[in-house]
Formats: sequence, structure tokens, C-alpha cells
Amino acid sequence: MAINVNTVYQTVLLILNKEQRGYMTPLEFNKIGAQVQLEVFERYFEDLNQQMRVPQTNTDYADRVLNLDEKISIFKTTGIPTYTAPSFSLPTESGLAQVSESFTAVAGQQAYTFTTITSNQLTGGTVQVYFDGVLQTAAAYSIAGLVITLTAAPAAGPPISPTTILVVTSAADFYRLGNVVYQTGALPFQELERVTRSELYHLLSSNLTKPNTRYPIYIYENQRLLVYPTSIVSGITVDYIRKPVEPLWNFSAGASGQYIYNSGTSLNFELHDSEQTEIILKILLYAGVVIKSPEIIQVAAQQVAQEQNNQKS
Repeated sequence: MAINVNTVYQTVLLILNKEQRGYMTPLEFNKIGAQVQLEVFERYFEDLNQQMRVPQTNTDYADRVLNLDEKISIFKTTGIPTYTAPSFSLPTESGLAQVSESFTAVAGQQAYTFTTITSNQLTGGTVQVYFDGVLQTAAAYSIAGLVITLTAAPAAGPPISPTTILVVTSAADFYRLGNVVYQTGALPFQELERVTRSELYHLLSSNLTKPNTRYPIYIYENQRLLVYPTSIVSGITVDYIRKPVEPLWNFSAGASGQYIYNSGTSLNFELHDSEQTEIILKILLYAGVVIKSPEIIQVAAQQVAQEQNNQKS
């Protein structure tokens, strides 16, 4: 389930060009699209909190709490945190926000320019570089902007070595922590209770309330889990909400310099299909600012407000 990035872009261009108001480049669209997607995604949690406080209908497809949960469910995932004494570091990559680009090595050439991976994806994620399928250490290359430079130029062949350079970047996509569960051996699954520092001191002060492997607890600080009893160093699983992958309208240049959509290297909006209208309206709102069109800003803002009122009233 996703909203096609090309459909949204072409709709935005159609509306902008209807009266020759202006144009939005792919770079502008990608940056604004990422911002809009994040805004809509962030609002889910405030809307859910609001809807939980009002009566809901039990009619099929009209329960707003269930509808919101359906939209959020796209981003629900599970991961295994890594233990580094004295705490667990949360999983940061679900593997869904993974983008790759490969280069055919040229003998004597050290620098290669990215066309598929963006600078945001390179700086905001974990980068892995492979030479002919072999993972390289950071000493084998350096990345600045959209250019990867090899420490040593490929040697001449035949064949040259390496033949293929593959770069994979995985975005740090952890957003909100859900349940934390412990399970080992024949023990049943135990959900850990989240406590504060002050509560922890009280619990540890008595043998009656001290946590054990059947009733474990944890403190959540700076995206790390401090689990008690401290004898637990494995067997922890966390449910969490990941951030949406940034949309990308990628292209190749045509004979006349025109943008030709490349569906194979583009990334769609990850939001629920029902959000397509709001995404287009919000992009138009920002587009009005970019091209300095008060008319577009006013109309788009009114439509966005009406759309949100319909969802909440």
C-alpha cells in the first residue's frame, strides 16, 4: 500500500501550470514531499489521542480510532536491540528504508558520483560499501556530498579489481517505542514494565519488589534500555514505530534535457492511500510559497483545513 510518487508529482505540476503560475523541479518536489509526508505522519498520533477521548461509532469502516490505527499499522515493526554493557541500544534500521546504487569500476578511477542515492540518505543513514560483494571498512573509501572516493584506484585487468562497487545506505528509522518483551529458553514471554528513575530506586530497595526474570522492568533514556535485573543481556525484543521512507521522484535526462521519470529508482509515499488528496494539497501549499503565489497558498490552505475538519468533526 503506497501512494505513487509520479501520480502526485504530475498532479501538482498540472495544477501549477494550469494558469502558467510556475513550475516545481524534481529536487524541490522531493524535499517538499518528504516534509509533507512527515507532517501527515506526525499528526496521526495527536489525532489518535484526540479520537480516543470521544465516543466512536461501531459501524464498519467509520470507527476513526480503528481507521487511524490502520494508517499507523504500516509503520509498526519489531526489532532486536543490541546489548552493550550496561544497556541495550534500540534497533535503528528496519531494512525497509534501504537504498542502493552500484558502479562499474573503471581502472585508475577513484571518484564516482551518486545519481540514485541522495545526500540526505547518505548523511542520515548507515552506509555500507561492497567491492564485488565483499564488505569494506571505512578506510577503503570516503564520501563527501554525492561523491564516493576510493582510497586506492581499481587496478587494471583483465579483469580490473574490483569490478563492481555497491553502496547500500539504511536509514535510521526508529520513531516511537512500543512494547518491550523478554523471552529465553522455556520461559514464557514476559512484557517488561517501564519505570522512572525514582520508581526504580524504590523497587530495588526491597527484596519483595526487586525485579527478576519473571517480572523484569526497564528504564528508557536517550534511546537506550536499561533492563533489570541486570543479568538479562539477551532475549529482548521491542515493538516500535518506524519513520516513513522519504519519497523520491527520480529521473534520467532526455535528449533535450527533459526529466524522464525512472520508476525503478524512485520511492513512493508510504502513507495510506486515503492521504493522497492531503499530500497534494499540502505540497501545493508549499509550492505557493516557493513560486510566491498567494492564490495557491490561500486555496490550498482552505482545502487542507476543510479536509482536517471533516476528519475530526
